[in-house]
Amino acid sequence: MRTRPLKVALLGCGVVGSEVARIMTTHADDLTQRIGAPVELAGVAVRRPSKVREGVDPSLITTDATALLKRGDIDIAIEVIGGIEPARTLITTAFEQGISVVSANKALLAQDGAALHAAAEAAGLDLYYEAAVAGAIPLVRPMRESLAGDKINRVMGIVNGTTNFILDKMDSTGAGYQEALDEATALGYAEADPTADVEGYDAAAKAAILAGIAFHTRVRLDDVSREGMTEVSAADFASAKRMGCTIKLLAILERAADGESVTARVHPAMIPLSHPLASVREAYNAVFVEAEAAGRLMFYGPGAGGAPTASAVLGDLVAVARNKLAEATGPGESAYTQLPVSPMGDVVTRYHISLDVADKPGVLAQVATTFAEHGVSIDTVRQQGKDGEASLVVVTHRAPDAALSGTVEALRKLDTVRGVASIMRVEGE
Repeated sequence: MRTRPLKVALLGCGVVGSEVARIMTTHADDLTQRIGAPVELAGVAVRRPSKVREGVDPSLITTDATALLKRGDIDIAIEVIGGIEPARTLITTAFEQGISVVSANKALLAQDGAALHAAAEAAGLDLYYEAAVAGAIPLVRPMRESLAGDKINRVMGIVNGTTNFILDKMDSTGAGYQEALDEATALGYAEADPTADVEGYDAAAKAAILAGIAFHTRVRLDDVSREGMTEVSAADFASAKRMGCTIKLLAILERAADGESVTARVHPAMIPLSHPLASVREAYNAVFVEAEAAGRLMFYGPGAGGAPTASAVLGDLVAVARNKLAEATGPGESAYTQLPVSPMGDVVTRYHISLDVADKPGVLAQVATTFAEHGVSIDTVRQQGKDGEASLVVVTHRAPDAALSGTVEALRKLDTVRGVASIMRVEGE
């Protein structure tokens, strides 16, 4: 066993970074045995050096991350700063200094993953990022290594714990969106500004990363169709229950039937209670992978939090450290298929549409005709009326999203339609 330690620079020491430092210290002997050499925390770069960080040696703290990377003895950098800058510049600097990188930065990888992979490959170094997607759940490595010999056709999952907590509370208690969000905030699941979570930006970044791995093609954040969940209501959950469904914010990645393109999208959707994802509660994450040979696989566990995310970071640290000792690198970017990402309008899906209509003869026929004119067939219809007003709920068969969107716009123009109360996709059959 090698006695000279591999030296690690920790960039960022917030909730995740402090847990990484703690585990590296408390599990030092175990990590040494698993790697084949000691790993030593050589420096911790932070923005606020005066902040007390329990378990972190104050002598390791620095505000000059660049100087830490350039001091000449760092083997591996762990980036848990988040955001685009200065993280991007620091990772690039690490590669220039011959330092392999472990990152948890989903936003940066979704936006500039191709450039970072290219920089790592040019330098003959590793870029690992298990913690960037689904927290503690082993997902990135199984998809890009364990399933490397298979063909993944579809990935569907819950990849944001905050939104799953909110929707679960709405489903289980009948709470409204704001009430459930307030509870999530009080418990620390939601940030003071929850926009990134509830509007789907966080899930979209993870979807871009997963799509690139699953389909061996480059998918950027801008390629992911995104719809938030702030308009989901208690009435939507009531409708879902009548259908034997619940509602989840899903990331859905699909290879086209002809294999010539892929789609990547994030949006709320109704899923049957019989589907494995329907039972995912609280702030947990779960991802359902459909592969040609392996069949259906489900990955489940805590998707966020300091300790769970740090677990994924440390797993990558062990893998990268082993590669360093073997003078090798692990798998890099695989984008050989160069498949185009189709727009949302090309996606074939089902819709649940709730309409407020006039309660009089001929309304249903007029609505049905509108669907037929746009090439969308109806699966089921439910109508309730009282005092001249009625609610009409239509569930469609699968059709291109563009056709369904065109149908909704046409329905809004009918004089018998007072308004479109809600629109939601139906997934997971």
